Amino acid sequence: MTIDLSSHSVRSIREGLLSKDFSAAELADAAFARIEAVDGDVHAFNATSKELAGAAAARIDAMVAAGETLPPLAGVPTAFKDNMNLVGTKTTCSSKILENYESVYDCTAVRLMLDAGAVPVGKCNMDEFAFGSSTENSAYGPTHNPWDLERVPGGSSGGSAAAVAAGEAVLSLGSDTGGSIRQPGALTGTVAMKPTYGRVSRYGVVAFASSLDQIGPFSKTVEECAETMNVICAHDVMDATSVSRPAEDFTAKLRDGVKGLRVGVVRDLLDLEGCDPKVRERVLESVESLEALGAEVGEVNLPSTQYGLPAYYIIGPAEASSNLARFDGIRYGHRAQDPTDVLDLYMRSRAEGFGPESIRRIMLGTYALSAGYYDAYYGQAQKVRTLIIRDFERAFADFDVLVTPTSPTTAFKIGEKAADPVSMYLSDVYTIPVNLAGIPAVSVPCGTVDGLPVGLQLMGTHFSESTLLRAAHAVEAASGFVPVPPMVAAL
Repeated sequence: MTIDLSSHSVRSIREGLLSKDFSAAELADAAFARIEAVDGDVHAFNATSKELAGAAAARIDAMVAAGETLPPLAGVPTAFKDNMNLVGTKTTCSSKILENYESVYDCTAVRLMLDAGAVPVGKCNMDEFAFGSSTENSAYGPTHNPWDLERVPGGSSGGSAAAVAAGEAVLSLGSDTGGSIRQPGALTGTVAMKPTYGRVSRYGVVAFASSLDQIGPFSKTVEECAETMNVICAHDVMDATSVSRPAEDFTAKLRDGVKGLRVGVVRDLLDLEGCDPKVRERVLESVESLEALGAEVGEVNLPSTQYGLPAYYIIGPAEASSNLARFDGIRYGHRAQDPTDVLDLYMRSRAEGFGPESIRRIMLGTYALSAGYYDAYYGQAQKVRTLIIRDFERAFADFDVLVTPTSPTTAFKIGEKAADPVSMYLSDVYTIPVNLAGIPAVSVPCGTVDGLPVGLQLMGTHFSESTLLRAAHAVEAASGFVPVPPMVAAL
């Protein structure tokens, strides 16, 4: 039997398993066949996990045969970003310094997915240690956008986004520190969510910036995003920042519509120089569709967010410098051969193991935390962060949902911005304030520009994921836009 994964949803997979139209093992085989067929061009994966997938699929098929109640993600081929630990796989963070590191425990979010019946098909490529916006900074080569193989899929979770867009997996998980889920979601035409900070456990994900990192899903539809959120949102005693809240069904209100919902267009961000006018046009068309459905639309400004980018590029590298100090060739990471002394071991191990962007951010962060500069840089950046939080609080007093583009442009060509880090950093200008404030946001496809997908970003106050998903579902339904990359349409 030939199964086209791109035509299947979480719901249709469950129905197919129950009616015995196909088995979980056949679904896993279909995923690996698709990966073998296209991943040479896409490079969404650093490694596949056939043994783990076979064992997981066998468990689901045994449950079907026994007539047992199936878990919510039963049989769904799922991929994980390569900074998430999973026993039986390597967790490399797409870095040579961790190329031989084998996971000794499971990331909590990954384990929750597997306990819910997901079938793990592999670990996805990423910018090294999540430092990037294009998935070009991987030690194992760039990932290519399934919409145009000469273009980037965004980053740093570009492999996770591309795997879903290319039909190699039905769901995937990524991590988002400054937009690393939402921006690749926009560039690949996938639904991508960054939950409220603390909503999803960070235990078992290799840290970039501990006060900013958050795990979230990629999917083809808003409903599948909600179904994944149902699984991964759970309190975890292993994560001190994990929030204890009652379980919530994020699918319950998806179809309740947006009548009376207060939607604020963030005018000062929408009008930023560098935003493609055609991207802006697609976003405003989606806002008009929400208004036509009964939403109350207005405008709002977030003046302090103009300082979000510089504040982030102090706070993020500072925390990264601290988190990555452990990879020194002694206990963790690549070890240089024949060092002359311990200082030589440290210096050569890190120089050989880390790539250029990682070195750049470690040096920036170390400088910002150094004596005499801490107050001038890190301290000031944290004050800006507080101002951004207050801007959002004022805005949410008047609006339920705030709207911006997810990315100022559609996918750019591989190599186009590689020599200009500042231009690359600007790719996250709309997403970074969300991480600094710790609020949730979702990117939903809202059309195309010159054949490439555009993402609409919906932002809400803390723990408003249900409202955001309801608004995203309304956008999805009103637009009728079904993002299908050419390489998938050709199946």
